Amino acid sequence: MARVTRPLRVLIVDDDALVRAGLSLMLDGTAGIAVAGEAADGDEVSAAADAHAPDVVLMDLRMPRVDGITATRRLRARTNPPEVVVLTTFDSDENILRALRAGASGFLLKDTPPDEIVQAVLRVAAGDPILSPRITRRLMDRAAVEAGAHQRARAALDRLTPRENDVVLAIARGRSNAEIAAELFMGVATVKAHVSSVLTKLGLDNRTQIALLAHDAGLA
Repeated sequence: MARVTRPLRVLIVDDDALVRAGLSLMLDGTAGIAVAGEAADGDEVSAAADAHAPDVVLMDLRMPRVDGITATRRLRARTNPPEVVVLTTFDSDENILRALRAGASGFLLKDTPPDEIVQAVLRVAAGDPILSPRITRRLMDRAAVEAGAHQRARAALDRLTPRENDVVLAIARGRSNAEIAAELFMGVATVKAHVSSVLTKLGLDNRTQIALLAHDAGLA
């Protein structure tokens, strides 16, 4: 976690000069916070961090040369790195997860009310990760869907024989019928019979669906 001193030093990273100006005006008007510097692209972030020693970085995602996720990953790899709050209009699940995996401590949308952005900066500086309510709900919904898919897949595979499960795992690994036959010491005709049985028992149409089911079950 960043070592926080007062005033809290914030670096604003966004390729839109108007956005930087608006954020700077808002944050500089808040007691205990000072805008230490700005950067217009991800490739400027390391130098700006060296020059301004920020405690928190407000990071845009889409920038012309180096995106915010790459810049966040580079920052978080530093000794005593600043905390990073992503502030973006792009709220796809992929962007959210990639940003969090890169080390961001927060993810906010640009339509977040100004006072909530200020509070997010203060909270992440104190070691309290923050997500906008809309993002939190989406991640919870995604987790629930994935958990449900996993449980359903496991229940489906429990209806198969051990040998059929061996065939399912081999299919998930991309093996052909001949390769499965060689690996499992059975004839190709027997493999085909097992595949047909799996499709019938599970109500599936093809091998791709078998592979997807294995993936949902955590086998591949």
